[in-house]
Amino acid sequence: MYVLAIDEGTTGVRALIFAEDGRQLGGAYREIESVYPSPGWMEQDPEHLWRQTQGVISAALQDAALQAGDLAAVGVASQRATVVVWERATGTPVCPAIVWQDTRAAARAVELQEQGHFVTTQASATKLEWILDNVDGARDRAERGELCFGGVDSWLVWKLTGGAAHLTDQSQCSCTALADPWSGGWSAEVLEALRIPSAMMPSVVDTSGTLAETAPAELGARVPIGGIAGDQQAAMFAELALDRGDVKITFGTSAMVDIHTGDSLVLSEAGAYPLVLWSLGGARSWCLEGTVLTSGAAVQWLRDGLGIIASPEETQGLAQSVADSGGVWVVPAFQGLGTPHMDSGGRATVGGISRGTTRAHVVRAVLEGITYRTREALEALLTDVGVDKPRKLRVDGGGAANDFLLQTLADVLEVEIERPETVQATALGAAYLAGMGVGVWSGVDALRAAWRTGGVFTPAAGRDAAESRYQSWRKKVEAARLGGL
Repeated sequence: MYVLAIDEGTTGVRALIFAEDGRQLGGAYREIESVYPSPGWMEQDPEHLWRQTQGVISAALQDAALQAGDLAAVGVASQRATVVVWERATGTPVCPAIVWQDTRAAARAVELQEQGHFVTTQASATKLEWILDNVDGARDRAERGELCFGGVDSWLVWKLTGGAAHLTDQSQCSCTALADPWSGGWSAEVLEALRIPSAMMPSVVDTSGTLAETAPAELGARVPIGGIAGDQQAAMFAELALDRGDVKITFGTSAMVDIHTGDSLVLSEAGAYPLVLWSLGGARSWCLEGTVLTSGAAVQWLRDGLGIIASPEETQGLAQSVADSGGVWVVPAFQGLGTPHMDSGGRATVGGISRGTTRAHVVRAVLEGITYRTREALEALLTDVGVDKPRKLRVDGGGAANDFLLQTLADVLEVEIERPETVQATALGAAYLAGMGVGVWSGVDALRAAWRTGGVFTPAAGRDAAESRYQSWRKKVEAARLGGL
């Protein structure tokens, strides 16, 4: 009764194996390479994604001392809205995958919004249209039924099944801006507006259940694929944020803030996106999602761009080694400003540097900037839903391992924050959904009994000082708007 969970993120892929009692038995992680051909562009090689996935699956099985035949189910969670287009006959990608953070089609998204279509820059719709318009012969081939479109989830399922299944689930479908929110399928109106042939679209299925079966040639055994979900929806499920008003924040490449809105779609006045959380037995749950576009990627910049840290783990000690940021402030907007500003032209801004500034001050200012942007996004969502304070706030993702970040967030929000025993909640959620789909776990009550806390952070004294620092930082956000001043 072992479940393999694949978490295909934007910066890396992770495979974890869980036992029936919820224990993690093995795991592996590899980074994913991205390229940036032009300002605002971000691409990945789909074949590279698959090779890295194969590598972590093999390593996780070895780490757990298991074989593929020992698995009861496979769950797949992935970065959402990234666009992959491949040949139906050969499985060969026709071009690099366009990553969800890519802004090459931002102007087209605005144009469609003005025409009444609910399309955002981060969604898949305009990226797919761009491929059909700019890759030689792509539109004609798509109309002849020769090409398949999918997110990273669809691509992985296609590869895992040896090309036998072209699927996506309700949660991933809702992230494309190509979905019909009422029927749960693809929107004929939007497909027509963007001239996207329906023949290239994947089938839309429930989030949990016996959805497909792996090919022995690809995994080593026939194993049910029991769950497919977007990474944030999987994390929400792992945090057991199952009731209206529950909130989770995932600190990954970006910080993703999700609030459960119940069984109905809620529209936002702050640019937050209504998404399907999951579909279980045909019943859908919804959320509003806000985005802090640069979170973990800002820490990566400290490592790869500035070279002032060797690993993300260093940031906690460095931030705690100084009493404050020494006047340094950072608006972490490397890929633009998300909720509530929705400014794709925004760029990261650093200020307040003096001769006394050290790398510890810069690191602390980056972490503080992430928490401040998170507060902006969360408050916008709470206003949309009509909730004053979150009933429950749990956090996950790589950044959730940073005690300084979480304590600062608790102080800034004046809310108690809890993280799970494993901060890799996306993988845990993929395992929960897949295991439920094939009967490893009987239902959410069994999952609640197995949930383990990894620590609670309570707001510290000095609320007035925290509020003063936040309000001072807010005045700096304008410097990051429209590419900086």
